[in-house]
Amino acid sequence: MDTPAASGLPLAFHGTVIHSLTPTTVEILHDCFLLVNAEGKIQLLLPETDRSRISAIVAENGYAPDVFPVKYLARGQFLCPGFVDTHNHAPQWAQRGVGRGRNLLDWLDTVTFPHEAKFADREYAQTMYAQCVAGFLQQGITTAAYYGSRHGEASSILAQTCLEKGQRALVGRCNMNRHAPEWYCDGSAEESLAETREFVEGVHRLDPEGDLVTPVLTPRFAISCDEGVLAGLGQLAAQYDNLPIQTHFNEARDEMEFTKQLFPGFASETALYERFGLLNSRSILAHSIFVDEAEMARLETLQCGIAHCPIANTTIGGFMVAPVREYLRRGIKVGLGTDSGGGYSSSMLEVMKQAFIVSNARQLFTKGADEPLCLYEGFFLATLGGAQVCGLDGKIGNFAVGKEFDALEIHTGEGVRGVMSPVEDEDSIEVIFEKFLMTGDDRNIAKVYVRGRSVKDC
Repeated sequence: MDTPAASGLPLAFHGTVIHSLTPTTVEILHDCFLLVNAEGKIQLLLPETDRSRISAIVAENGYAPDVFPVKYLARGQFLCPGFVDTHNHAPQWAQRGVGRGRNLLDWLDTVTFPHEAKFADREYAQTMYAQCVAGFLQQGITTAAYYGSRHGEASSILAQTCLEKGQRALVGRCNMNRHAPEWYCDGSAEESLAETREFVEGVHRLDPEGDLVTPVLTPRFAISCDEGVLAGLGQLAAQYDNLPIQTHFNEARDEMEFTKQLFPGFASETALYERFGLLNSRSILAHSIFVDEAEMARLETLQCGIAHCPIANTTIGGFMVAPVREYLRRGIKVGLGTDSGGGYSSSMLEVMKQAFIVSNARQLFTKGADEPLCLYEGFFLATLGGAQVCGLDGKIGNFAVGKEFDALEIHTGEGVRGVMSPVEDEDSIEVIFEKFLMTGDDRNIAKVYVRGRSVKDC
């Protein structure tokens, strides 16, 4: 199957371009000329470019100025990188918002597992995943790290759907051979691992170069996997040494206590996963809320990535606050996750806002030791930070020349139907950008590009 990419035509824009360089540095480029080649890669990024010079620049780069398409962005319009969702449950698309107030393990047993079991039905999986991927693209999520269900076929359908619709994705089949209902559980460790290997090889056949879609090893969490499964996944991680790994990690007190009962020989989840070869620079650890000093230091050394999910953390079983400031202080990779449907929202804009709220709570909890996130840090976590967590920052996350053009074209002001704060004459681009992040929604996302291809359906 051919990987969707650019249409074969180059793209070019002239106007405002906004992207992150570091967690606290956002570069706002005025009158910028951005050129994307036919392979969907950024060929040129020139700030402060007079419009009269564009034809000459186009010719200098090997294109015919008379027929070359350039999109001129008006005031209140700008480009920014596509959002990266580092933790997402695709089969929970239809259950978002259900089960508020339950603790994590009860929510899984009574809401989530019964719903995910429906993905044994191929037609249901095709219908629901088509809606899910289109819905996330509509909201500007150009890359998603997806947990599928425990079904190999349905997870393969998810990977194929992402490929067909043009979303960049890490797709995992959940391993879970215990502590789930009999009707939603792998039959044995051997069956769990065999189906995972088949899934990995199938996704590699779909997209051999991993241009858009890659499989990700996905032990759901330690509770759902016995030592045989964890050991086997560790062997797969060693065999396929470019495969990312994702799991839920130190998410809730009851989950952590149950894990210790199941694995009494290990002092922590860090020690457990490391023992089985599942902690390294390719690991994406969802939540990571209750992490002590020893574990924190080990995650730093192993270069693991953290998927921070502030909406789910504050609406399932209490108000839990991850030590994001400390992760950033240590240089640990951090991105944001919608965690749909543990999190009720599928909007990265909403996740960014909740990350600000949670960081204020963390400041109170630490008596001022952990400063709240600033606006630019939230934007970084949703773009370049997420790309780092997913091991994709060499390809995407900002508009560095040579990276692939995963981008959002944002429209604000008159003519846009929505509820974003009005753009006033005196507003600078910095103010307009802040208004979009804090009050905008998907109606302000006029176009979504992945590898230079327009992928938003509406």
